[in-house]
Amino acid sequence: MLGVAMSLMSPALAAAVVSSGLLLPAADDVPSYNLPPSCRSETVTATSDRSCLREEQRARETLQKQWSEFASIDRARCVQIEETGGAPSYVELLTCLQMAASAKKLPGN
Repeated sequence: MLGVAMSLMSPALAAAVVSSGLLLPAADDVPSYNLPPSCRSETVTATSDRSCLREEQRARETLQKQWSEFASIDRARCVQIEETGGAPSYVELLTCLQMAASAKKLPGN
């Protein structure tokens, strides 16, 4: 259905809709990330690697508990950002979602 709608648009309009983020995939569940590569890229020792893995696991547990509390558009946007380039991180995903939620509480929003 989406493909049909996109094919009826001019190429310029279709590109604008896609690049605007209006067609973000649904992020209904906490994504599954392969943590060791993410931690290895940011740590130097085995001890810091284990610490990183613990932090990532805690962030994943927090995400699992709070996932439904975040707006679906924020979940989709943060997952998309996190999965674009580099090794994804639950800590960074949680931070993105918390920042998005906090921004909505600012005056004028």
